[in-house]
Amino acid sequence: MKPLRFLMLLLLTVLAASSAQATTVIAPTFDQLVGDAELIFQGTVIEARSEWISQGAEREMVTYVTFDIKDAIKGAPGSNYTIRMLGGTIAGETREVADAPRFKAGDRDVVFVEHNGTQFIPLVGIMHGRFHVQTDASGRDVIAKDNGASVGDVTKLGHDERAAAAGPAISLSDFKSAIRQKLAGK
Repeated sequence: MKPLRFLMLLLLTVLAASSAQATTVIAPTFDQLVGDAELIFQGTVIEARSEWISQGAEREMVTYVTFDIKDAIKGAPGSNYTIRMLGGTIAGETREVADAPRFKAGDRDVVFVEHNGTQFIPLVGIMHGRFHVQTDASGRDVIAKDNGASVGDVTKLGHDERAAAAGPAISLSDFKSAIRQKLAGK
């Protein structure tokens, strides 16, 4: 009986693997991040709340992430802004989108938003549209990518990720200045 159970499990694993789908996200350049974003802001997450919504005959789990806006860099998000992302956790059931950022209350971020409410993850380049604000050992606010890697050179984003992370992390103020310079056409 055990060999039959093993063979069935192996068959199911092979079938599941052959039908699995993956999403490949090409990292956008800094120019693309700034140009494609409808809104760019620095904010602190004040709430991440998941709920079921109906989409025609389908039910989807979504998470609403609300930010307290600290600095509106592009667009006018108001004093609070909420993005809607596919996936979340409700009553112990989790639905995830691979490589999607996971926000929690207290997170400090600079986000590049596009197509909020209509795109499954409304950030430019999914995880590439979120940058963490972290405090380094000297007390300086610096920028890190969604995966935690520091950002040293924004001009290398989307071109050479190792070079983008090389050197000391860029400060929050320098990062926002680079965005504003790009918006001004410099």
